[in-house]
Amino acid sequence: MTQYSNDISQISELKDKAGSSWSAINPEYAARMRAQNRFRTGLDIAKYTADIMRNDMDAYDIDPTKYTQSLGCWHGFIGQQKMISIKKHFEGKTDRRYLYLSGWMVAALRSEFGPLPDQSMHEKTSVAALIKELYTFLRQADARELGGLFRDLDAAREAGDSDKAASIQDQIDNYVTHVVPIIADIDAGFGNAEATYLMAKQMIEAGACCIQIENQVSDEKQCGHQDGKVTVPHEDFLAKIRAVRYAFLELGVDNGVIVARTDSLGAGLTKQIAVSREPGDLGDQYNSFLDCEEVGPEALQNGDVILNRNGKLLRPKRLPSNLFQFRQGTGEDRCVLDSITSLQNGADLLWIETEKPHIGQIGGMVDRIREVIPNAKLVYNNSPSFNWTLNFRQQVFDAWAEAGKDTSAYNRDNLMSANYDESDLAKEADERIRTFQADSSRQAGIFHHLITLPTYHTAALSTDNLAKEYFGDQGMLGYVANVQRKEIRQSIACVKHQNMSGSDIGDDHKEYFSGEAALKAGGKDNTMNQF
Repeated sequence: MTQYSNDISQISELKDKAGSSWSAINPEYAARMRAQNRFRTGLDIAKYTADIMRNDMDAYDIDPTKYTQSLGCWHGFIGQQKMISIKKHFEGKTDRRYLYLSGWMVAALRSEFGPLPDQSMHEKTSVAALIKELYTFLRQADARELGGLFRDLDAAREAGDSDKAASIQDQIDNYVTHVVPIIADIDAGFGNAEATYLMAKQMIEAGACCIQIENQVSDEKQCGHQDGKVTVPHEDFLAKIRAVRYAFLELGVDNGVIVARTDSLGAGLTKQIAVSREPGDLGDQYNSFLDCEEVGPEALQNGDVILNRNGKLLRPKRLPSNLFQFRQGTGEDRCVLDSITSLQNGADLLWIETEKPHIGQIGGMVDRIREVIPNAKLVYNNSPSFNWTLNFRQQVFDAWAEAGKDTSAYNRDNLMSANYDESDLAKEADERIRTFQADSSRQAGIFHHLITLPTYHTAALSTDNLAKEYFGDQGMLGYVANVQRKEIRQSIACVKHQNMSGSDIGDDHKEYFSGEAALKAGGKDNTMNQF
């Protein structure tokens, strides 16, 4: 017996026990409402999606072609439409396709202060609120789609079409939810380890099965693709990783996933000199990357900070900002050390923030990490901060030049020019972009590919195009031809925007609650019937 049938039977028994006072209750209607509300709490979602993500990680270890993907979302509607589209285009399945919650987009689009840079200045509670919102919209997508199946089931029964009714019942019994894992950005933890723990709890309670945390100084935090990044000593970062793990365990999400992000490749500064108790310990390794000069006692100045290393006195370079500087060229070594120590101390996945999408660069670091942690896996930011066209055209140009191929028809510094768009070089670059995710997952250990800000950019682009047409000489045709007609042709669900907002779900409930007396919105005069 299916869960749906079980629920009908169980509610029928309750109805019989309640007697005549429940005579108007229809057990099947109640079972339908249960099916439409499968996930009752955020913790239900976190536990369910953590299992999905763990299974996907295991599958990737066996077969690296089975990488996962996500797109960043800044509103529940965006996440909902993404998952509806995925189910529509991929045989009703959501396999290996997640959601990403970007701290950048929360700061830029969801703060009461207005648009903010990605510097952890926004309200920390807005992150958990967005997770809850995303899952509220995904749960409604389930309710809407199941509601349609229930109406189709009733129609088939009324028409006496038992075969069709059985087919629809099978779809209900094997329904694929829109609810998928979310990788949620907690920035640098929004404070100390205790603040990180409290913030993580809110995010998990809202439904997050996976939390991504970075090794920057919380109150100096910068976007991963901007300058001025400042990292913390390893022990400080590991304390925050442990804080997140404790939050998962306290809430019973034993399979919770932690992504440890290192910004060390582009971070040349530290606020603290690490504590070192003996040569070669983790603090000593962190300090070994500092830009120092050897000094004698006679050269010491008031306020100097001095390190004693192997009997030598070293003065780290301190900037007017009171920050200390790392030696040039140490970024990759620091990334490797960050990654190994994070995985050895409770993290499950890595995120190495890079300045360009280059498989050789990423793979080189992963190879070094896997010498110590053989199953190390990455989450990678396919960032809109990269100029993908220019980067890959330059990579092809350099590969051609190295192979002795004639590149005289191309100006490497001007490869972004539209004049090259139909060239052989541009076509090869586009093919490398197309296969980048599959190639890097095989060659560089990338388990999950995400685009942090795609819907920010698509919203801007589509709005610009609509405004240009609508406020120009196209008038209403600018909307009809470029939006509504395309929605109809492409079967975009939100062309029936009343249905998407829950109008039909409300009609169902009115019928459940009031029977024939229900005043429903979906009658013959509803203009949505035009679609």
